[in-house]
Amino acid sequence: MTDKIDLAKAYRPSEEVVVREIEGETVIVPLTSGVGDLEDELLTLNETGRAVWARLDGSRPLAEIIRDLEAAYDAPDGVIREDVIGLLQELCDRRMIVAGE
Repeated sequence: MTDKIDLAKAYRPSEEVVVREIEGETVIVPLTSGVGDLEDELLTLNETGRAVWARLDGSRPLAEIIRDLEAAYDAPDGVIREDVIGLLQELCDRRMIVAGE
């Protein structure tokens, strides 16, 4: 079982993945067995996903990242927050991100 995403924590990419730009898309590639989903180990990020990934430096709390994204993108209240938490939960479940120390 994985941890629930915490808005007070800072997250960063796992050392068990690499990120590659392939034909204009951002692809997260697991380096070790058991990282990712067996049926679909690669994860391709859309524009919003890339904006989130770029901010995952392990030093800024997730709540701050969400505020930055809400200021940068026009969306109904709560939509960006829900989308970011959903993406990070998937990344955490697949062990592609870790909470900063």
